[in-house]
Amino acid sequence: MPIAIYLLSLCSFAFGLSEFIAAGLLSGMARELHASVAATGGAIAAYALGAAIGAPILTALLACRSDRRVLAATMLVLAVGSVGMAAAPGLTSLLLLRFLVGLAHGVFMAVASNAATRLVEPSRSGRALALVWLGLTLALACGVPMGTWLGELWSWRAVFAAIAVLALAGSVGLQLAMPKTSPPAPTLSALASLRALLQPALLLAAGIAALVSVATFSFFTYISPFLLQVSGLDANWLGAAMLSFGVCAIGGNLLGGRLADGLQARGWTLLALAALALNLPGFYILRAQPWAMLALCGSLGLLFFAIVTLSTMRLLRLARQLNPGVAAVAAGLNIASFNLGTAAGGLLGGVLIAGWGLPFISLGGMAAALLAMLLLWRTPAAHELDPAL
Repeated sequence: MPIAIYLLSLCSFAFGLSEFIAAGLLSGMARELHASVAATGGAIAAYALGAAIGAPILTALLACRSDRRVLAATMLVLAVGSVGMAAAPGLTSLLLLRFLVGLAHGVFMAVASNAATRLVEPSRSGRALALVWLGLTLALACGVPMGTWLGELWSWRAVFAAIAVLALAGSVGLQLAMPKTSPPAPTLSALASLRALLQPALLLAAGIAALVSVATFSFFTYISPFLLQVSGLDANWLGAAMLSFGVCAIGGNLLGGRLADGLQARGWTLLALAALALNLPGFYILRAQPWAMLALCGSLGLLFFAIVTLSTMRLLRLARQLNPGVAAVAAGLNIASFNLGTAAGGLLGGVLIAGWGLPFISLGGMAAALLAMLLLWRTPAAHELDPAL
């Protein structure tokens, strides 16, 4: 793989850490900013909202710029934004900065996903994409636990300062490693590119991606109270479950990339969705079995991140079949779908808790996974591409 692929993975790690670390630092941030935990939790929503907006819209507006310049610029936004967050005097300024960095996150992941698949031969594009997304899974599996520990040891502000240094290094690295040639001038305007995304096949693919996030995060958002209150486990078991999820997510990411390069990628995606639909009710059925909870958390991480990679590659290929000029914007649509699905999953879980109680949250996720599988199964085979194209 070209060195640029590994640098893109490092940069996605920096963005992933910026996104996910807020959950681990939430209590300290709320205390120092003199805000409630609930209000400070808006830092997570503000970032996700920025990523959802930035991925398709700003990517379309920046389509005439070279990948190298756009990617390096987004890393500079992360660096400056992280310095601002480290020095934020209050919650309002922190939320605004989180939103702005989220915009850059969406653009980076959209452009990086598309660029990575073009830096290698088509037969390895799925594995190149998986390496880019590997940075996000490593941030979740390793970066967040370490960042949370450092936040407790020093300060949450020091963690964001460290992210700024990492982002600045990533920007310089991309300037040196990414090809300097500019892409051909886009055949579509930004508005036309966004309109092109309204094609039913692309919207259906994005809807399936959103449902995968709804299925996963309707449960995972509330995994801590579920394991502690419903399963009766202690904090050590919770930590082990989170570690199991993170480690298996790395494996799922790499597995998804390899499967995406095969001829049966659509079939593997259907199979993974079926496994996800079976995995989620297991939390309800086996909730009193600690070891089962550990195994189910691991398989949830593996399945979710395998499907993320498979779905992203599928949507990119579909976009190139329909209109090659909108591939990067289509990648942004995919990222927006996953972020919106994550938010919707949290809302669905909250509704289920209010209506039926905490034990039932995994059943809502099962329904979303089954719906995603049904939609993919009903998608005409003509919409699929040979990986060699």
